[in-house]
Amino acid sequence: MYEVNLRQYTPEGTFKAFAKNLPRLRGMGIDVLWFMPITPISMIGRQGSLGSYYACSDYTSANPEFGSLEEFKNLVKRAQALGFKVIIDWVANHTGQDHHWVKDHPEYYIRNERGEFYDTHGWQDVFDLNYYNGGLRASMIAAMQFWVKECKIDGFRCDMAHLVPLDFWREARKSLEELKPLFWLAECEEPIYHEVFDASYTWTWMHKTQDFTKGKISLADLKNVLLDDARKFPASAFRLWFTANHDENSWNGTEFEKYGEAAKPLAVFSDTWKGIPLIYSGQELPNPKRLKFFDKDPIEWKEELSLESFYKSILGVRKKNPALYAAEDTEAILLNTTADQQVLAFLRKKNANEVVVLLNLSAVNIDAQILEKQVTGKFKDSFTSKQKDFSKDRSFQLKAWDFAIFEK
Repeated sequence: MYEVNLRQYTPEGTFKAFAKNLPRLRGMGIDVLWFMPITPISMIGRQGSLGSYYACSDYTSANPEFGSLEEFKNLVKRAQALGFKVIIDWVANHTGQDHHWVKDHPEYYIRNERGEFYDTHGWQDVFDLNYYNGGLRASMIAAMQFWVKECKIDGFRCDMAHLVPLDFWREARKSLEELKPLFWLAECEEPIYHEVFDASYTWTWMHKTQDFTKGKISLADLKNVLLDDARKFPASAFRLWFTANHDENSWNGTEFEKYGEAAKPLAVFSDTWKGIPLIYSGQELPNPKRLKFFDKDPIEWKEELSLESFYKSILGVRKKNPALYAAEDTEAILLNTTADQQVLAFLRKKNANEVVVLLNLSAVNIDAQILEKQVTGKFKDSFTSKQKDFSKDRSFQLKAWDFAIFEK
C-alpha cells in the first residue's frame, strides 16, 4: 500500500499532476493507493494557510485545491486500468466547523452542557458527530456510497476508526458491500474492530521500534511485541506495518529522525512480516524532511530515486513467494540466533514455500548462526541468487544495519 499526500506530492498538488506517477509506482510494486482525504476543507477554524485534510466541509465533492470530481474519477479509472486498487481516507468521527450539516442538521452533532458543538480531543477546526442519531448514520453511509457509485473506488481507510461505534461500521460495511466488495482499513489497534475491518494499524510496534533504536528496550522486548500481537489479533487480520505515514512524518519526525540507520532494515521487516506493508509518499526518494501539514510544502523530487530499487526488489520478492503473501494460511516464526541481541530473524512459511529474513539491527558486523533446526534444506539468496544449504551450514554474516533474505 502507498499513501498519497496529494497536496505535497507535486508542485501543482492535483489529481492530474499525480497521475503521471502511476506507471512508476506500479512498476515499483505498489498494489493499493490510499489517498488522504480529497474532500473540501472548512474555512472556520482553518489551521495554516490551507487547513487540515481531516476537517471536511462536504462529504460528496472534491477539494478544488486538487481538481474536479471528474478529474478524480479519471485518476481512479487510470489507476485501476494499471492494476491498482484505490482507497480513500474517510473521516467519520467529526466534520469541519462549517460543514453544511452544522446548519442543516445540527442534531447530527454532540453538544456540551452549554449546548455548544465541540470536539472531545480539543482539535480546534472540527466538531464531533453524534452516532446515537439515526439520521446521521444514514447520511454518512449515503456519503460513502457516493464515492463507490460515482468514482468506483475500492475501499476506505477509516480515520480514527475506534472513535466511531463498531456497530456503525457493521451497518456501513453491510450496506456498502451490496454495491461491490471493498477493502476496509481501520486506523486503530483494537482487535474487536476486525469483526468489520480487514486491516488495522500497528502503532505499538512503531512506538516500540523507536524505543529500541533509542536504547530504551532490548531486542527481546521487541520480539515480545510481535508475539503479543499474534496472540491478540485473529489469524485472518491483516496488520499494516510502516516506518512512516503522514502523521508520523509531520509531527514526530521522518523515519531517519526516529530510527537512524535502523530505518532500512525496519522497512525490510514491514515488507516481509505477516501483514501489509505501507510506503508513504516520498520514502522511495528518500524524503529527508518533515512535510508541513497545513501549508504547501512539496516533496523535493530528484531525478534519481535512491531507494526506489530497494523497495522494488523487496516487493518483488514478496510478490513472487507465496510464503510472504498477507494470507491467513501463512506462518511467521521468530528464530533464535547466536546474535539475539542484535539480529531479528524470522521464518515465513506456506506449505513448501519458505523465506528466512535476517535483519541486523545494530552498528556492528555480525557473524552468527541460526539455532533453530526447522530451518533446513537449500535456500537461494534473494538478491545474489547464491545457493545456501542450511542443513549443512547455519552460519550467516551481516554488516552493520544490513539484511539478508533467503527463499525456497
